[in-house]
Amino acid sequence: MEKKAKRISVSQGIIYAVLIFWALTTIYPFIWVILNSFRKKGLILSDSFSLPLGDAFTFENYITAWQRSDFKNAYLNSFLISGTVTIVVIILAGLAAYGLTRYRFTGRNLLYSLIMGGMMFPVFATIIPVFRMEVLMGIAGRGNRWLSMLAVVLPQIAGNLCFSIIVLMGFIQSVPIELEESAYLDGCNVFQIYFNIIIPAAKSSFATVAIFTFLWSYNDLFTQSFFLRYPQEKAITGLLNEISSQAGVNYGLMASSVVLVVIPVLLVYVLLQKHIIKGLTAGAIKG
Repeated sequence: MEKKAKRISVSQGIIYAVLIFWALTTIYPFIWVILNSFRKKGLILSDSFSLPLGDAFTFENYITAWQRSDFKNAYLNSFLISGTVTIVVIILAGLAAYGLTRYRFTGRNLLYSLIMGGMMFPVFATIIPVFRMEVLMGIAGRGNRWLSMLAVVLPQIAGNLCFSIIVLMGFIQSVPIELEESAYLDGCNVFQIYFNIIIPAAKSSFATVAIFTFLWSYNDLFTQSFFLRYPQEKAITGLLNEISSQAGVNYGLMASSVVLVVIPVLLVYVLLQKHIIKGLTAGAIKG
């Protein structure tokens, strides 16, 4: 039997059209940057929309960007900062979300309100007191690479915790409590239940929180510009900001630098997009 063709309603057609238009406006600028990163710098202003074929094609922009700037050290610093922030946030947010979801204790509602309130304060509203506090603690402004990265890691952890706790609480609430009760009867303690039942059941939401935390930390130029001031401390976004201020009208160099910075982000999205979509969808339905 032949399957009947699925008809698309007018409302669905409008939605698809809007989404397609939005996708094109989002993807095209990045495609334009990629194309011009392979184009000779003298041709970008005169012909920036055609394919860089023949004599117009060159790897010179990437070679110049890699040789002129310390991308290896910047990548290392970014991955160390973002990886540390992600691991600590997942550990703390997971335990906090489980405790707030499954236990009733004095001050629970106040603590939950403070977590919700913490999401209302942007990072630039607290960066000055945080910077002064870390200077007094002897962490920031010392010229020590590891202390400077710690100075970035601490406020980034604090900035991601509230959002991560709220997201994980919404999903942990959907895990049947009967599973935990059965585990208690079998002699499991709270940590065995958390690691053997909660984490496997909510792994998609944990993965989503980890991905967004990593990307937010990786792209965070504002916090890094306060604490990472020496060349050996530069992270990848700070390096890009430095290149854009020095390159002037060398648009080929800037385009290739942007591509080098964005490559890890694209890899994260391409390799883990299933977890991102699944985690967000599950949280929206079950939370």
